[in-house]
Amino acid sequence: MMLFIKLLILLWLVNFAPPLLMVILESKCNATLDGGYLLPDGRPLFGRHKTIRGILAGMIAGGSVGLLLGFPLWLSLGAGLMSMLGDLFSSFMKRRLNFTSGEAVPGLDQIPEGMLPFILIAPHFSLSIGYVLIFGVIFGVGAYFGSFFLNTVLLTKPYESYPRRIRPITRLRELISCKITASPFSHILNFEDAIYYHLFMKFVFKALHIYERGKQNALAIEKREVSFHFRDLPDVFDGYRILFLADLHLDGIDGLTEKAVEIIRQTPADICILGGDFRMKTYGPFSAALGQLRLLLPEIHVMDGILGVLGNHDCPEILASLKELGVAFLVNDSLAIEREGKCMWIVGTDDCHYFRAQDLESAFGKLPLQCFSVLVSHSNEIYREALSYRPNLFLCGHTHAGQISIPPFGPVFTHSKAPRRFCQGKWDYEGMRGYTSAGVGVSGVPVRFNCKGEVTLITLRREQA
Repeated sequence: MMLFIKLLILLWLVNFAPPLLMVILESKCNATLDGGYLLPDGRPLFGRHKTIRGILAGMIAGGSVGLLLGFPLWLSLGAGLMSMLGDLFSSFMKRRLNFTSGEAVPGLDQIPEGMLPFILIAPHFSLSIGYVLIFGVIFGVGAYFGSFFLNTVLLTKPYESYPRRIRPITRLRELISCKITASPFSHILNFEDAIYYHLFMKFVFKALHIYERGKQNALAIEKREVSFHFRDLPDVFDGYRILFLADLHLDGIDGLTEKAVEIIRQTPADICILGGDFRMKTYGPFSAALGQLRLLLPEIHVMDGILGVLGNHDCPEILASLKELGVAFLVNDSLAIEREGKCMWIVGTDDCHYFRAQDLESAFGKLPLQCFSVLVSHSNEIYREALSYRPNLFLCGHTHAGQISIPPFGPVFTHSKAPRRFCQGKWDYEGMRGYTSAGVGVSGVPVRFNCKGEVTLITLRREQA
């Protein structure tokens, strides 16, 4: 029985290695095995889904996993190679039967790659024909459901208005953060947020008798006013005011919505931009956050409307509800603000921290040359990539300015791969000006120390030549 289980693990992982590499590398190093060669019937030899990296991944997986399971190296590598040859045979037959590349064919997709390795395995372990047939059935069922999950869940739009391009890694993370809500699976899969922050860190702050003080600090948000001067700002936008609300997390602590509304009512602006992260947790339902947003958004009165981007806490399903509340989202998209025939462009990119769904090429695709643009991204982590598109101003959040800061060392964590000088306030990167908001709300554990939350009012000024 143990041998049966080991062989299943070995061949399932060999079968899993090529699609896993596709998820990780996407279009990188994906040269096709047949080089695009067409047979006299006009069909490809194997098809575009059979790549050199996939074959190598299967063989390497066979060799390494086999060794870990205690099989001889020659048998492990041979099993990986034979399984990949079986996969190629399936592709060859599917092209001859006029199935398209990547189309699932139950049985034909699983039997050759599951059974061919037994040319080596069966004699080595003296396995009977019945043993091999039973193995083939169980292997085929598992491999089929794995292929079904990949093709119908990770490589398919979940609903018609889905705003992102289909990427398996993004879809997998959406499932973990947005779809799996039953305990304990949601807590296990979101260990950092569920266990580390909400249990361990909260316990630590309470044990130190500073938890309640930290909560009061989190409610002490302030209005922060900053100005940026630009020579190429169209004159009609001189004095243009942007109300920037990053990292709202309004469901994270009672009383935060009321504090934010109080400041917003006293802060006139031309446009409001929401910088992403609407719910407190990184997993589970967003209904509590949506309820607080229904109280906040009607208090925002601006001429050019409310724009928003998605953050690493946000499920794309929240878009429909927020659009009903008057928020226009820029998911790798842009919008022109017009005044007297002149334009300023607001460019919004999708989350680049967790979902890795940013697409700056699409976001900037509509912009004409020599235009004034403001880029909005939830995180500052794409500052290098953004520079090549030359936005005049880069607005972001995500870091919470550390949320917990220890003088004179500064933030304990920034949760960003960008340098710490981009963690809070104004910054400049090779002529691209930026601003990182400390955020309105809190994430993880609902406390702040030596770091205030903020509602930000940004004024654009035209600098005289």
